[in-house]
Amino acid sequence: MSSMLSKSLTLYNTLSRSKAAFVPIDADCVRMYVCGPTVYDFVHIGNGRPVIVFDTLFRLLRHTYGADHVIYARNITDVDDKINARAARDFPGVDLNAAIAKLTEETTAQYHRDCAGLGALEPTIEPRATAHIPEMVALCEALVAKGHAYVAEGHVLFDVPSMADYGRLSGRPLDEMEAGARVEVAPYKRSEMDFVLWKPSKPGEPSWPSPCGIATAGRPGWHVECSAMAGKHLGETFDIHGGGVDLVFPHHENEVAQSRCAHGTAVMANVWMHNGFLQVEGEKMSKSTGNFITINQLLATDTFGGQSWPGRVCRLAMLGTHYRSPIDWTVERLAQSRSTLMEFAELVAGVGAGEPDPEVVAALSDDLNTPSALSIVHGIAKSAKRGSVEAAGALRASLQLMGLYDNETRADFAKGLPTVKVDRLKVEDLIAARLAARQAKDYKEGDRIRDELTALGIAIKDAKDPKTGEIVTTWDVKS
Repeated sequence: MSSMLSKSLTLYNTLSRSKAAFVPIDADCVRMYVCGPTVYDFVHIGNGRPVIVFDTLFRLLRHTYGADHVIYARNITDVDDKINARAARDFPGVDLNAAIAKLTEETTAQYHRDCAGLGALEPTIEPRATAHIPEMVALCEALVAKGHAYVAEGHVLFDVPSMADYGRLSGRPLDEMEAGARVEVAPYKRSEMDFVLWKPSKPGEPSWPSPCGIATAGRPGWHVECSAMAGKHLGETFDIHGGGVDLVFPHHENEVAQSRCAHGTAVMANVWMHNGFLQVEGEKMSKSTGNFITINQLLATDTFGGQSWPGRVCRLAMLGTHYRSPIDWTVERLAQSRSTLMEFAELVAGVGAGEPDPEVVAALSDDLNTPSALSIVHGIAKSAKRGSVEAAGALRASLQLMGLYDNETRADFAKGLPTVKVDRLKVEDLIAARLAARQAKDYKEGDRIRDELTALGIAIKDAKDPKTGEIVTTWDVKS
Protein backbone atom coordinates (compact mmCIF):
# COMPACT_ATOMS: atom_id res chain seq x y z
CA MET A 1 0.00 0.00 0.00
CA SER A 2 1.20 3.50 -0.84
CA SER A 3 0.71 5.65 2.25
CA MET A 4 1.20 8.81 0.21
CA LEU A 5 -1.59 7.90 -2.18
CA SER A 6 -3.95 6.72 0.57
CA LYS A 7 -3.55 10.05 2.37
CA SER A 8 -4.28 11.99 -0.83
CA LEU A 9 -7.51 10.18 -1.73
CA THR A 10 -10.51 12.48 -1.32
CA LEU A 11 -14.17 11.68 -2.00
CA TYR A 12 -17.38 13.69 -2.09
CA ASN A 13 -19.81 12.46 0.56
CA THR A 14 -23.54 12.90 -0.10
CA LEU A 15 -24.11 12.55 3.64
CA SER A 16 -21.97 15.58 4.56
CA ARG A 17 -22.38 17.34 1.20
CA SER A 18 -18.66 17.99 1.12
CA LYS A 19 -15.42 16.52 -0.15
CA ALA A 20 -12.98 15.20 2.44
CA ALA A 21 -9.96 12.94 2.82
CA PHE A 22 -10.97 9.31 2.72
CA VAL A 23 -9.90 7.46 5.86
CA PRO A 24 -10.86 3.77 5.80
CA ILE A 25 -12.08 2.05 8.94
CA ASP A 26 -9.39 -0.56 8.33
CA ALA A 27 -6.79 0.09 5.62
CA ASP A 28 -6.18 -3.65 5.39
CA CYS A 29 -9.84 -4.25 4.52
CA VAL A 30 -11.50 -1.38 2.64
CA ARG A 31 -15.20 -2.19 2.14
CA MET A 32 -17.56 -0.85 -0.53
CA TYR A 33 -21.18 -1.73 -1.33
CA VAL A 34 -22.96 -0.69 -4.54
CA CYS A 35 -26.60 -1.35 -5.40
CA GLY A 36 -26.87 -3.78 -8.31
CA PRO A 37 -29.69 -4.65 -10.72
CA THR A 38 -33.15 -6.05 -10.28
CA VAL A 39 -32.86 -8.90 -12.78
CA TYR A 40 -35.94 -8.88 -14.99
CA ASP A 41 -34.72 -7.20 -18.21
CA PHE A 42 -31.70 -5.93 -20.14
CA VAL A 43 -29.84 -3.17 -18.28
CA HIS A 44 -30.04 0.26 -19.91
CA ILE A 45 -27.00 2.48 -20.37
CA GLY A 46 -28.08 4.77 -17.52
CA ASN A 47 -27.70 1.83 -15.14
CA GLY A 48 -24.41 1.04 -16.83
CA ARG A 49 -23.02 4.29 -15.45
CA PRO A 50 -22.65 3.09 -11.83
CA VAL A 51 -21.10 -0.13 -13.18
CA ILE A 52 -18.35 1.92 -14.85
CA VAL A 53 -18.00 4.58 -12.15
CA PHE A 54 -17.66 2.24 -9.20
CA ASP A 55 -15.52 -0.23 -11.12
CA THR A 56 -13.13 2.67 -11.71
CA LEU A 57 -13.19 3.46 -7.99
CA PHE A 58 -12.66 -0.23 -7.21
CA ARG A 59 -9.58 -0.23 -9.46
CA LEU A 60 -8.25 2.91 -7.78
CA LEU A 61 -8.80 1.49 -4.29
CA ARG A 62 -7.00 -1.71 -5.29
CA HIS A 63 -4.10 0.34 -6.68
CA THR A 64 -3.97 2.43 -3.52
CA TYR A 65 -4.48 -0.18 -0.80
CA GLY A 66 -3.59 -3.42 -2.60
CA ALA A 67 -5.84 -5.81 -4.50
CA ASP A 68 -6.17 -8.16 -1.52
CA HIS A 69 -7.24 -5.37 0.81
CA VAL A 70 -10.43 -4.21 -0.90
CA ILE A 71 -13.87 -5.86 -0.75
CA TYR A 72 -16.42 -4.73 -3.31
CA ALA A 73 -19.97 -6.06 -2.85
CA ARG A 74 -22.60 -5.49 -5.55
CA ASN A 75 -25.94 -7.20 -5.03
CA ILE A 76 -28.43 -8.95 -7.28
CA THR A 77 -32.11 -8.36 -6.47
CA ASP A 78 -33.92 -11.50 -7.59
CA VAL A 79 -37.26 -11.07 -5.78
CA ASP A 80 -39.49 -8.21 -6.89
CA ASP A 81 -42.95 -7.44 -8.30
CA LYS A 82 -41.44 -6.61 -11.71
CA ILE A 83 -39.70 -9.97 -11.80
CA ASN A 84 -42.97 -11.76 -11.01
CA ALA A 85 -44.87 -9.87 -13.73
CA ARG A 86 -42.18 -10.41 -16.39
CA ALA A 87 -41.83 -14.12 -15.57
CA ALA A 88 -45.59 -14.64 -15.85
CA ARG A 89 -45.62 -12.78 -19.19
CA ASP A 90 -42.58 -14.46 -20.75
CA PHE A 91 -43.29 -18.00 -19.58
CA PRO A 92 -47.07 -18.49 -19.74
CA GLY A 93 -48.35 -21.81 -18.43
CA VAL A 94 -45.13 -22.43 -16.47
CA ASP A 95 -45.16 -22.62 -12.68
CA LEU A 96 -44.41 -19.06 -11.54
CA ASN A 97 -41.53 -20.02 -9.26
CA ALA A 98 -39.90 -22.02 -12.05
CA ALA A 99 -40.46 -19.15 -14.49
CA ILE A 100 -38.90 -16.68 -12.04
CA ALA A 101 -35.86 -18.91 -11.60
CA LYS A 102 -35.38 -19.15 -15.37
CA LEU A 103 -35.86 -15.40 -15.90
CA THR A 104 -33.51 -14.32 -13.13
CA GLU A 105 -30.82 -16.81 -14.18
CA GLU A 106 -30.90 -15.67 -17.81
CA THR A 107 -31.04 -11.97 -16.96
CA THR A 108 -28.22 -12.23 -14.43
CA ALA A 109 -26.04 -13.98 -17.02
CA GLN A 110 -26.77 -11.20 -19.52
CA TYR A 111 -25.92 -8.57 -16.90
CA HIS A 112 -22.58 -10.28 -16.29
CA ARG A 113 -21.86 -10.25 -20.04
CA ASP A 114 -22.74 -6.56 -20.23
CA CYS A 115 -20.48 -5.68 -17.28
CA ALA A 116 -17.58 -7.65 -18.75
CA GLY A 117 -18.16 -5.95 -22.09
CA LEU A 118 -17.80 -2.56 -20.39
CA GLY A 119 -14.41 -3.62 -19.02
CA ALA A 120 -15.66 -4.00 -15.45
CA LEU A 121 -13.93 -6.33 -13.03
CA GLU A 122 -16.05 -8.84 -11.17
CA PRO A 123 -16.98 -7.59 -7.68
CA THR A 124 -15.44 -9.43 -4.76
CA ILE A 125 -18.89 -10.51 -3.56
CA GLU A 126 -22.20 -10.64 -5.44
CA PRO A 127 -24.90 -11.46 -2.86
CA ARG A 128 -28.37 -12.46 -4.06
CA ALA A 129 -31.44 -11.34 -2.19
CA THR A 130 -33.08 -14.78 -2.10
CA ALA A 131 -29.97 -16.25 -0.45
CA HIS A 132 -30.29 -13.81 2.47
CA ILE A 133 -33.87 -14.26 3.64
CA PRO A 134 -32.82 -15.35 7.18
CA GLU A 135 -30.80 -12.13 7.57
CA MET A 136 -33.80 -10.07 6.43
CA VAL A 137 -36.11 -11.87 8.86
CA ALA A 138 -33.64 -11.23 11.69
CA LEU A 139 -33.40 -7.55 10.75
CA CYS A 140 -37.19 -7.18 10.79
CA GLU A 141 -37.42 -8.82 14.20
CA ALA A 142 -34.61 -6.66 15.63
CA LEU A 143 -36.35 -3.48 14.46
CA VAL A 144 -39.67 -4.55 15.98
CA ALA A 145 -37.96 -5.48 19.26
CA LYS A 146 -36.28 -2.04 19.43
CA GLY A 147 -39.51 -0.15 18.73
CA HIS A 148 -38.55 0.99 15.22
CA ALA A 149 -40.99 -1.27 13.37
CA TYR A 150 -44.43 -2.78 13.91
CA VAL A 151 -46.64 -5.58 12.61
CA ALA A 152 -49.93 -4.78 10.87
CA GLU A 153 -52.16 -7.01 8.72
CA GLY A 154 -49.39 -9.46 7.84
CA HIS A 155 -46.88 -6.67 7.13
CA VAL A 156 -43.82 -5.49 9.01
CA LEU A 157 -43.44 -1.73 8.60
CA PHE A 158 -40.67 0.65 9.59
CA ASP A 159 -41.92 3.35 11.95
CA VAL A 160 -40.32 6.41 10.34
CA PRO A 161 -41.17 8.93 13.13
CA SER A 162 -39.28 6.69 15.58
CA MET A 163 -36.01 7.85 13.98
CA ALA A 164 -35.28 11.43 14.98
CA ASP A 165 -32.94 12.29 12.07
CA TYR A 166 -34.68 10.36 9.27
CA GLY A 167 -34.03 12.27 6.03
CA ARG A 168 -30.48 13.30 6.83
CA LEU A 169 -28.95 11.61 3.76
CA SER A 170 -31.37 13.12 1.25
CA GLY A 171 -31.64 16.42 3.13
CA ARG A 172 -35.41 16.16 3.41
CA PRO A 173 -36.87 17.06 6.81
CA LEU A 174 -39.55 14.59 7.90
CA ASP A 175 -42.26 17.21 8.38
CA GLU A 176 -41.75 18.46 4.82
CA MET A 177 -41.91 14.93 3.43
CA GLU A 178 -45.13 14.24 5.31
CA ALA A 179 -46.66 17.49 4.10
CA GLY A 180 -45.70 16.68 0.52
CA ALA A 181 -46.99 13.11 0.52
CA ARG A 182 -49.62 12.61 -2.17
CA VAL A 183 -49.88 8.83 -2.36
CA GLU A 184 -52.85 6.97 -0.94
CA VAL A 185 -51.90 5.79 2.54
CA ALA A 186 -52.61 2.14 3.38
CA PRO A 187 -55.00 1.93 6.34
CA TYR A 188 -52.63 -0.27 8.33
CA LYS A 189 -49.84 2.37 8.34
CA ARG A 190 -49.35 4.52 11.41
CA SER A 191 -47.72 7.27 9.35
CA GLU A 192 -47.83 8.02 5.63
CA MET A 193 -44.02 7.84 5.49
CA ASP A 194 -43.76 4.34 7.01
CA PHE A 195 -42.39 1.80 4.55
CA VAL A 196 -42.68 -1.96 4.12
CA LEU A 197 -40.00 -4.28 5.45
CA TRP A 198 -42.00 -7.47 4.87
CA LYS A 199 -45.32 -8.17 3.15
CA PRO A 200 -47.65 -11.11 2.51
CA SER A 201 -47.11 -13.01 -0.73
CA LYS A 202 -49.94 -13.44 -3.21
CA PRO A 203 -50.95 -16.99 -4.21
CA GLY A 204 -48.29 -18.57 -6.42
CA GLU A 205 -45.66 -15.92 -5.68
CA PRO A 206 -42.34 -16.74 -4.00
CA SER A 207 -42.80 -16.87 -0.22
CA TRP A 208 -40.94 -17.68 2.97
CA PRO A 209 -41.93 -18.05 6.64
CA SER A 210 -42.64 -14.57 7.94
CA PRO A 211 -40.91 -12.85 10.87
CA CYS A 212 -42.45 -11.82 14.20
CA GLY A 213 -44.86 -14.76 14.41
CA ILE A 214 -46.91 -13.70 11.36
CA ALA A 215 -48.90 -16.76 10.33
CA THR A 216 -49.02 -16.12 6.57
CA ALA A 217 -45.94 -16.63 4.39
CA GLY A 218 -44.47 -13.54 2.77
CA ARG A 219 -41.49 -11.89 1.15
CA PRO A 220 -39.17 -8.97 1.83
CA GLY A 221 -39.63 -5.38 0.78
CA TRP A 222 -37.06 -3.81 -1.50
CA HIS A 223 -35.13 -1.65 0.97
CA VAL A 224 -34.52 -4.31 3.62
CA GLU A 225 -32.61 -6.50 1.17
CA CYS A 226 -29.55 -4.26 0.85
CA SER A 227 -29.36 -3.59 4.59
CA ALA A 228 -29.31 -7.30 5.28
CA MET A 229 -26.78 -8.16 2.58
CA ALA A 230 -24.44 -5.26 3.35
CA GLY A 231 -24.59 -6.03 7.07
CA LYS A 232 -23.73 -9.67 6.56
CA HIS A 233 -20.81 -9.20 4.19
CA LEU A 234 -19.36 -5.82 5.16
CA GLY A 235 -20.41 -5.33 8.77
CA GLU A 236 -22.71 -2.96 10.63
CA THR A 237 -20.62 0.03 9.52
CA PHE A 238 -18.43 0.07 6.41
CA ASP A 239 -16.49 2.53 4.27
CA ILE A 240 -18.34 3.39 1.05
CA HIS A 241 -21.87 2.93 -0.25
CA GLY A 242 -22.51 3.82 -3.89
CA GLY A 243 -25.27 4.00 -6.47
CA GLY A 244 -27.14 6.28 -8.82
CA VAL A 245 -28.48 9.63 -7.62
CA ASP A 246 -32.00 8.33 -8.19
CA LEU A 247 -31.48 5.95 -5.25
CA VAL A 248 -30.74 8.62 -2.63
CA PHE A 249 -34.43 8.75 -1.74
CA PRO A 250 -36.17 6.60 -0.80
CA HIS A 251 -33.94 3.54 -1.19
CA HIS A 252 -30.69 4.68 0.41
CA GLU A 253 -32.48 6.82 2.98
CA ASN A 254 -34.43 3.76 4.05
CA GLU A 255 -31.34 1.57 4.07
CA VAL A 256 -29.75 4.01 6.49
CA ALA A 257 -32.83 3.98 8.72
CA GLN A 258 -33.06 0.20 8.87
CA SER A 259 -29.37 -0.45 9.43
CA ARG A 260 -28.73 2.27 11.99
CA CYS A 261 -31.85 1.56 14.04
CA ALA A 262 -31.29 -2.22 14.00
CA HIS A 263 -27.60 -2.02 14.95
CA GLY A 264 -27.57 1.14 17.04
CA THR A 265 -24.83 2.75 14.92
CA ALA A 266 -24.25 6.41 14.10
CA VAL A 267 -23.90 5.69 10.37
CA MET A 268 -24.37 2.78 7.99
CA ALA A 269 -21.52 3.80 5.68
CA ASN A 270 -19.00 6.56 6.29
CA VAL A 271 -19.06 7.79 2.69
CA TRP A 272 -22.08 7.85 0.35
CA MET A 273 -21.32 8.36 -3.35
CA HIS A 274 -23.87 8.91 -6.12
CA ASN A 275 -23.40 9.22 -9.87
CA GLY A 276 -25.46 11.71 -11.88
CA PHE A 277 -28.27 11.14 -14.38
CA LEU A 278 -27.84 10.25 -18.05
CA GLN A 279 -29.82 11.57 -21.00
CA VAL A 280 -29.65 10.53 -24.67
CA GLU A 281 -29.03 13.09 -27.40
CA GLY A 282 -30.27 15.89 -25.13
CA GLU A 283 -33.46 14.17 -23.99
CA LYS A 284 -34.46 12.11 -20.98
CA MET A 285 -34.20 8.41 -21.84
CA SER A 286 -37.63 6.82 -22.13
CA LYS A 287 -39.21 3.89 -23.94
CA SER A 288 -42.07 6.13 -24.97
CA THR A 289 -39.74 8.47 -26.90
CA GLY A 290 -37.84 5.61 -28.53
CA ASN A 291 -34.44 6.58 -27.14
CA PHE A 292 -34.22 3.82 -24.53
CA ILE A 293 -30.81 2.20 -25.10
CA THR A 294 -29.59 -0.96 -23.39
CA ILE A 295 -25.96 -1.90 -22.91
CA ASN A 296 -26.56 -4.99 -25.01
CA GLN A 297 -27.86 -2.88 -27.90
CA LEU A 298 -24.80 -0.64 -27.78
CA LEU A 299 -22.35 -3.54 -27.71
CA ALA A 300 -24.03 -6.02 -30.06
CA THR A 301 -26.34 -4.16 -32.48
CA ASP A 302 -26.40 -1.09 -34.71
CA THR A 303 -29.36 0.41 -32.85
CA PHE A 304 -27.50 3.57 -31.79
CA GLY A 305 -25.90 5.61 -34.54
CA GLY A 306 -26.07 2.80 -37.09
CA GLN A 307 -23.10 0.96 -35.58
CA SER A 308 -22.16 -1.16 -32.59
CA TRP A 309 -19.67 0.14 -30.04
CA PRO A 310 -16.88 -1.73 -28.25
CA GLY A 311 -17.42 -1.70 -24.51
CA ARG A 312 -14.29 0.28 -23.68
CA VAL A 313 -15.41 2.93 -26.16
CA CYS A 314 -18.61 3.25 -24.12
CA ARG A 315 -16.52 3.34 -20.97
CA LEU A 316 -14.31 6.17 -22.24
CA ALA A 317 -17.38 8.12 -23.36
CA MET A 318 -18.78 7.73 -19.85
CA LEU A 319 -15.58 8.69 -18.02
CA GLY A 320 -15.20 11.87 -20.05
CA THR A 321 -17.74 13.48 -17.70
CA HIS A 322 -17.28 13.69 -13.92
CA TYR A 323 -19.34 11.00 -12.24
CA ARG A 324 -21.43 13.47 -10.20
CA SER A 325 -22.41 15.54 -13.26
CA PRO A 326 -25.22 14.72 -15.67
CA ILE A 327 -24.08 13.26 -18.96
CA ASP A 328 -25.48 13.53 -22.49
CA TRP A 329 -25.06 10.26 -24.37
CA THR A 330 -24.48 11.07 -28.04
CA VAL A 331 -23.21 9.37 -31.17
CA GLU A 332 -20.57 12.11 -31.52
CA ARG A 333 -19.28 11.41 -28.00
CA LEU A 334 -18.93 7.72 -28.79
CA ALA A 335 -17.36 8.34 -32.18
CA GLN A 336 -14.70 10.57 -30.65
CA SER A 337 -14.03 7.97 -27.95
CA ARG A 338 -13.60 5.27 -30.58
CA SER A 339 -11.15 7.41 -32.53
CA THR A 340 -9.18 8.16 -29.35
CA LEU A 341 -8.87 4.52 -28.30
CA MET A 342 -7.85 3.48 -31.81
CA GLU A 343 -5.02 6.00 -31.64
CA PHE A 344 -4.01 4.97 -28.12
CA ALA A 345 -3.94 1.29 -29.13
CA GLU A 346 -1.42 2.09 -31.85
CA LEU A 347 0.78 4.06 -29.44
CA VAL A 348 1.00 1.26 -26.83
CA ALA A 349 1.21 -1.70 -29.21
CA GLY A 350 4.14 -3.91 -28.18
CA VAL A 351 5.02 -1.69 -25.22
CA GLY A 352 5.95 -3.35 -21.94
CA ALA A 353 3.98 -2.77 -18.76
CA GLY A 354 4.91 0.39 -16.90
CA GLU A 355 3.45 2.19 -13.90
CA PRO A 356 0.44 4.51 -14.09
CA ASP A 357 1.44 8.13 -14.34
CA PRO A 358 1.44 9.70 -10.84
CA GLU A 359 -0.51 12.70 -12.11
CA VAL A 360 -3.23 10.41 -13.47
CA VAL A 361 -3.43 8.65 -10.10
CA ALA A 362 -3.58 12.02 -8.33
CA ALA A 363 -6.43 13.20 -10.55
CA LEU A 364 -8.40 10.02 -9.93
CA SER A 365 -7.67 10.37 -6.22
CA ASP A 366 -9.37 13.78 -6.28
CA ASP A 367 -12.96 12.50 -6.04
CA LEU A 368 -12.52 10.30 -9.10
CA ASN A 369 -11.86 13.23 -11.42
CA THR A 370 -11.78 11.22 -14.64
CA PRO A 371 -11.98 14.23 -17.01
CA SER A 372 -8.81 15.64 -15.45
CA ALA A 373 -7.15 12.22 -15.56
CA LEU A 374 -8.03 11.85 -19.25
CA SER A 375 -6.62 15.29 -20.02
CA ILE A 376 -3.33 14.15 -18.51
CA VAL A 377 -3.54 10.89 -20.46
CA HIS A 378 -3.82 12.86 -23.71
CA GLY A 379 -0.66 14.77 -22.76
CA ILE A 380 1.17 11.50 -22.14
CA ALA A 381 -0.05 10.25 -25.52
CA LYS A 382 1.53 13.28 -27.20
CA SER A 383 4.88 12.37 -25.64
CA ALA A 384 4.43 8.76 -26.73
CA LYS A 385 3.68 9.94 -30.25
CA ARG A 386 7.01 11.76 -30.27
CA GLY A 387 8.72 8.44 -29.59
CA SER A 388 9.05 8.33 -25.80
CA VAL A 389 9.04 4.67 -24.77
CA GLU A 390 8.67 5.68 -21.14
CA ALA A 391 5.56 7.73 -21.98
CA ALA A 392 4.10 4.83 -23.96
CA GLY A 393 4.54 2.53 -20.94
CA ALA A 394 2.92 5.08 -18.63
CA LEU A 395 0.09 5.53 -21.14
CA ARG A 396 -0.56 1.80 -21.25
CA ALA A 397 -0.54 1.44 -17.46
CA SER A 398 -2.72 4.53 -16.95
CA LEU A 399 -5.28 3.26 -19.43
CA GLN A 400 -5.31 -0.13 -17.71
CA LEU A 401 -5.83 1.53 -14.32
CA MET A 402 -8.96 3.21 -15.70
CA GLY A 403 -10.18 0.02 -17.38
CA LEU A 404 -9.68 1.48 -20.85
CA TYR A 405 -7.19 -1.00 -22.26
CA ASP A 406 -6.54 -4.74 -22.12
CA ASN A 407 -4.24 -5.56 -25.03
CA GLU A 408 -6.73 -4.49 -27.70
CA THR A 409 -5.50 -3.50 -31.16
CA ARG A 410 -6.68 -0.63 -33.31
CA ALA A 411 -8.79 -3.14 -35.23
CA ASP A 412 -10.49 -4.31 -32.02
CA PHE A 413 -11.67 -0.79 -31.29
CA ALA A 414 -12.75 -0.36 -34.91
CA LYS A 415 -15.12 -3.36 -34.73
CA GLY A 416 -18.70 -2.37 -35.31
CA LEU A 417 -17.91 0.49 -37.66
CA PRO A 418 -20.33 0.46 -40.58
CA THR A 419 -19.09 0.26 -44.13
CA VAL A 420 -18.51 3.89 -44.94
CA LYS A 421 -20.16 5.18 -48.08
CA VAL A 422 -18.25 8.34 -48.75
CA ASP A 423 -20.06 11.41 -50.03
CA ARG A 424 -16.93 13.12 -51.25
CA LEU A 425 -18.64 16.45 -51.94
CA LYS A 426 -20.06 16.51 -48.40
CA VAL A 427 -16.67 15.66 -46.90
CA GLU A 428 -14.91 18.36 -48.89
CA ASP A 429 -17.61 20.89 -47.95
CA LEU A 430 -17.21 20.03 -44.25
CA ILE A 431 -13.42 20.34 -44.46
CA ALA A 432 -13.75 23.73 -46.17
CA ALA A 433 -16.23 24.86 -43.50
CA ARG A 434 -13.85 23.70 -40.78
CA LEU A 435 -10.97 25.62 -42.37
CA ALA A 436 -13.10 28.76 -42.56
CA ALA A 437 -14.11 28.39 -38.90
CA ARG A 438 -10.50 27.99 -37.80
CA GLN A 439 -9.40 31.02 -39.85
CA ALA A 440 -12.15 32.99 -38.09
CA LYS A 441 -10.80 31.64 -34.78
CA ASP A 442 -14.13 29.89 -34.12
CA TYR A 443 -12.38 26.84 -32.74
CA LYS A 444 -15.51 25.47 -31.08
CA GLU A 445 -17.23 25.23 -34.47
CA GLY A 446 -14.08 23.76 -36.00
CA ASP A 447 -14.03 21.05 -33.34
CA ARG A 448 -17.74 20.38 -33.89
CA ILE A 449 -17.17 19.84 -37.61
CA ARG A 450 -14.21 17.57 -36.87
CA ASP A 451 -16.47 15.49 -34.59
CA GLU A 452 -19.06 15.33 -37.37
CA LEU A 453 -16.44 14.02 -39.76
CA THR A 454 -15.31 11.49 -37.16
CA ALA A 455 -18.90 10.28 -36.80
CA LEU A 456 -19.01 9.81 -40.58
CA GLY A 457 -15.95 7.56 -40.33
CA ILE A 458 -13.57 10.12 -41.82
CA ALA A 459 -10.08 10.68 -40.41
CA ILE A 460 -8.53 14.06 -41.11
CA LYS A 461 -4.95 15.22 -40.73
CA ASP A 462 -3.65 18.76 -40.63
CA ALA A 463 -0.11 19.40 -41.87
CA LYS A 464 1.90 22.47 -42.87
CA ASP A 465 2.82 22.73 -46.53
CA PRO A 466 6.66 23.03 -46.48
CA LYS A 467 6.62 25.33 -49.52
CA THR A 468 3.83 27.77 -48.69
CA GLY A 469 3.62 27.35 -44.90
CA GLU A 470 -0.17 27.00 -45.15
CA ILE A 471 -2.08 24.34 -43.22
CA VAL A 472 -3.34 21.63 -45.56
CA THR A 473 -5.99 19.14 -44.46
CA THR A 474 -6.02 15.65 -45.92
CA TRP A 475 -8.64 12.98 -45.21
CA ASP A 476 -9.20 9.27 -45.49
CA VAL A 477 -11.74 6.65 -44.49
CA LYS A 478 -10.91 5.18 -41.08
CA SER A 479 -10.05 1.50 -40.91
